[in-house]
Amino acid sequence: MTSPPPAVHQPPAVAPYHAPPTYPPPAPQVRRVTDGRAAASLLLGALGLVFSLGLGLPGMIAGPIAYFLGKGAQTRIRESKGQLGGEGAASAGRILGIAATIVGCLFSLAWLIVIFNALLDVPIGQ
Repeated sequence: MTSPPPAVHQPPAVAPYHAPPTYPPPAPQVRRVTDGRAAASLLLGALGLVFSLGLGLPGMIAGPIAYFLGKGAQTRIRESKGQLGGEGAASAGRILGIAATIVGCLFSLAWLIVIFNALLDVPIGQ
């Protein structure tokens, strides 16, 4: 009888090594700058609303300025294609500008009624 051939030692079958895939570098973080008109609109709208509560006239002056600054800022932000930020501040400035104008008109009207009533010396309610 013949003996079997000697066994050849072979390493186990393993899938060949593949390098990990290369991923693209992360996109650069673009820091969007808030538009100056948007910030000014928000500030003027808030200050106009606060000062119109007792006086009236500052709201009538600052309100329309805040509204149109906010409107212009929104246009600039949309045209910048993502380079400028502050859309929310511009919208808030427009809304505060409208509110400041309305409140300013109401308080100014109330002050005019009080002043004319005092000048005419007519008692209120009679």
